[in-house]
Amino acid sequence: MDYKDYYKILGVEKNASADAVKRAYRKLAKKYHPDKNPGDKQAEEKFKEINEANEVLSDPEKKARYEQISNSYSSYRRSGGNPGTYRWEDFNSGGARVNVNDLGDIFGEMGGFSDFFQTIFGGGGNRATSSNQGMRRRSVKPRQPANYQQKLTISLYEAYQGASRVMQLGDKKIEVKIPAGSKTGTRVRVAGVGPKNGSGRQGDLYLDIRVAKDNRFSRKGDHLYAKKQVDLYTVILGGETEVDTMSGNVLLNIPAGTQPGQIFRLGKKGMPKLKHKDSFGDLFVTIDVEIPKNLSKEQKELFKKIRDPQSK
Repeated sequence: MDYKDYYKILGVEKNASADAVKRAYRKLAKKYHPDKNPGDKQAEEKFKEINEANEVLSDPEKKARYEQISNSYSSYRRSGGNPGTYRWEDFNSGGARVNVNDLGDIFGEMGGFSDFFQTIFGGGGNRATSSNQGMRRRSVKPRQPANYQQKLTISLYEAYQGASRVMQLGDKKIEVKIPAGSKTGTRVRVAGVGPKNGSGRQGDLYLDIRVAKDNRFSRKGDHLYAKKQVDLYTVILGGETEVDTMSGNVLLNIPAGTQPGQIFRLGKKGMPKLKHKDSFGDLFVTIDVEIPKNLSKEQKELFKKIRDPQSK
């Protein structure tokens, strides 16, 4: 069995810091990752080798044991010992053993750790056992249940009030609550309503909300915008006009001399803010002046006097 020089594998000095080991590992793992080298067996073996080296050098207990063994092996070689006759298994008797039951999952189907690692840390070099344990653990991971997505259109008023829908999912009907303040792009999740998978887990339903256009209001975020026609006499003399809001009609005070296109803000008369039911946007009302078309003779004379006070 060959000795593994983990420092050389990662390209670091023996006195390298933990951060230096981590940087070297990340750089090499990125270079030799199987996803970047599909079908390249040499890259796959190199990837396993650098993972094994990192597993040892990044763990203080494993690193201390490895350095103890490395020093012993170096002394054996300096004394003329044959590498092929060195008894690695002697290090499995006595001393602290390291539990590696879960380490096979790092490689999955690529195989487990080397014989050197298994003999020193895993109990006798049973490489196949470690690999198979990792593969068995992967095979029993529960399959993710299927999720469902569906588009749903609601009115602006439903977005204001909140709404409910009865949905048919397979052979059962479920009632779904749409929260007040929903807007186009809001996603509503209904957990655990799908069919069960092999482990008994159920998938989720996701509703992608679309809010239909409204003939009274336009919406930007949580604010609403509307136009209101006001007669000429009210904008000149001042008065009140009735304005629609999502919560009912209100009276808007029109000051004398109000100009066409002037905007009035009605605080908290916009849309409720999603997940903040007591907070609202505003309603902005633009004044559109209604010009009378059919004036009587007397009305025309009055307007002439207003235009030209000196005329008779």
